[in-house]
Amino acid sequence: MSVGTSSAPGAHQVRRPSEDTACHGIDPDDLPDGLVVADEHGHVICFNAAAERITAVPAAGALGRRLETALPLEDLEGRRWWQLTDPYGGLAIRRGQPERNLLLPGGREVLVAVRYVRAEPTGPVRRVVVSLRDTEARRRTERSHAELIATVAHELRSPLTSVKGFTATLLAKWERFTDDQKRLMLETVDADADRVTRLIAELLDISRIDSGRLEVRRQPVDIGAAVGRHIQAYVAAGQPADRFLLRVEQPLPALWADPDKIDQVLSNLIENAVRHGDGTVTIDITASSSPREGEDTGTSVTVSDEGPGIPEESMNRVFTRFWRGSKRGGTGLGLYIVKGIVEAHGGTITVGRAPGGGALFRFTLPVAAPAYLT
Repeated sequence: MSVGTSSAPGAHQVRRPSEDTACHGIDPDDLPDGLVVADEHGHVICFNAAAERITAVPAAGALGRRLETALPLEDLEGRRWWQLTDPYGGLAIRRGQPERNLLLPGGREVLVAVRYVRAEPTGPVRRVVVSLRDTEARRRTERSHAELIATVAHELRSPLTSVKGFTATLLAKWERFTDDQKRLMLETVDADADRVTRLIAELLDISRIDSGRLEVRRQPVDIGAAVGRHIQAYVAAGQPADRFLLRVEQPLPALWADPDKIDQVLSNLIENAVRHGDGTVTIDITASSSPREGEDTGTSVTVSDEGPGIPEESMNRVFTRFWRGSKRGGTGLGLYIVKGIVEAHGGTITVGRAPGGGALFRFTLPVAAPAYLT
């Protein structure tokens, strides 16, 4: 069954969108999605720039041609889609076709949705309006979600296997172990349980960041004291005290932020410097201009080291998911979450090269005092 009906010679001429009311006075080339419009005879009268890009068909070659010829679509089973749907025939109550994956010549997938425009509810079709979208963005999102699931599943498997192994062993052979052996196994189980908890927290953070639902509960934050606590924890764990240099510029503006989330940012950045960098880890806290319009002051925190640094070609990927740099290990989600937290505060974060050659991370937060204090 063919699309449209035959018309007298010369009845369908090549017409630009602006010469027809099908595009309602809007320049179709300004639309982000592909737009193809066919008239009551099934001849293409509108073929915008996005449709050219998606289909690789020039508008000049599509305008005036029959819809099924200008846009030859097939379903995923190889059937000719226009013959299956028959927009100009069939039931007069049909209003269109929902979005679905279809194939262009050469096998390229495209998302297609169709609207049938009728002058009357059950009258003949006056226009067939086709929306086209490239599937690549959706595929990237799907791949990213699949990678996230695979990564988290892999990271969860190791601690859960350990927890299961030690608890099963203790339950089966409790009397055979000394108190010291029991303590060691239970400490390992406890550490692995903490690791699982952190992974789940990361997964929840990513979900909230991606959906724009990351909540920030602002309180007064002493950023210098917060950094000091992290340094003390590393020194207590065996790092030499002289490996850290904390410099706080005074006076600092009063900072209102979510203390738990700022601790998460500091923990990640300092841990990266300790684990992947060399030499002295320097943390500078200074007053700065606010990254938010309408505010004069902000607070900047710079964490730098003296290690090999981050290659220039990797700088633009540091804050993406799964970036791990030259050293493997971890989920590669930490810096992605850091960026999401900073931006949820209205701040900015950058990466560069430190004066000593190592990596340098700098984030800036607006003061963001509650309205009742301003």
